[in-house]
Amino acid sequence: MLSIEEKRVYDDRRGAVEAYVASGVGVCWVRVADDIVGEFGLVARCNARDVAAGGETVAVATDEDVRVLALSDADDDATFEPTEFGPAVAVGYDGGDLLAAAPDGRVARRRDDEWLALESPFDGEVRAIDGDLVATADGVYRVRGDALEHAGLSAANDVSAAGVPLAATDDGLYKLGNGWMRERDGRFDVVGADPLSEPGRLERAHAIAGSTVYEHVDGEWLEFAGADEPVVGVGYGDALYAVTEGGIFLAASVDGESDADDAWRSRLLGVTDVSGLAIPLK
Repeated sequence: MLSIEEKRVYDDRRGAVEAYVASGVGVCWVRVADDIVGEFGLVARCNARDVAAGGETVAVATDEDVRVLALSDADDDATFEPTEFGPAVAVGYDGGDLLAAAPDGRVARRRDDEWLALESPFDGEVRAIDGDLVATADGVYRVRGDALEHAGLSAANDVSAAGVPLAATDDGLYKLGNGWMRERDGRFDVVGADPLSEPGRLERAHAIAGSTVYEHVDGEWLEFAGADEPVVGVGYGDALYAVTEGGIFLAASVDGESDADDAWRSRLLGVTDVSGLAIPLK
């Protein structure tokens, strides 16, 4: 329950952020203002495997198709429209182009409402897409024109393209510099950076190992906070946002002085099998 003061802050929606959560029940929409989690609801029923936000659209990968919501139409009657890609496991945006991956490893780019398959030496499991980076069971691939090229590593679980490329793999957290440099040992599941980061800089970045969140601070990865269950996605606005596998939405103020035991405000969304979080840029 929000306090009277929190309601007053939340009602001033100048800083409000809309987040989209992919789950086994469907796509959940969440409105947050700073670290105050407000109203939320289900906006599409489907088995959502992944979700991504571009400048003007939000895309979701489902067992049946890649579906797209035009943000200019995002009201109570708006729907995610089919794109005729077919079953998908991952989606992401490379500039203004939507990328999607099928269960068999096929990756395609959508341009002018048509899908163009990218040439690829890889035909296995795609796990995540961000910018021009693709995380696969065989490592990280990069989109080069109309093809995918292997960019190194192995068993990549997630990638982040903003600022400085990052990869979460089975054996460590990596940053791309003069080649891939290992930042921390051990399995990492999720990685993310503020999409507004300047090229070549990590201004806000986080990595997830199970239920533990690490934050990039002055060139080091320090433990920021934990959660009650595995964290499957992070996002950025006026605060840091995250979502857990069991549907707990988390928010942490970037100006707060809370320690790791009480860093998060949380809200149970009532969805399960959560797989991702996307926050459109303002």
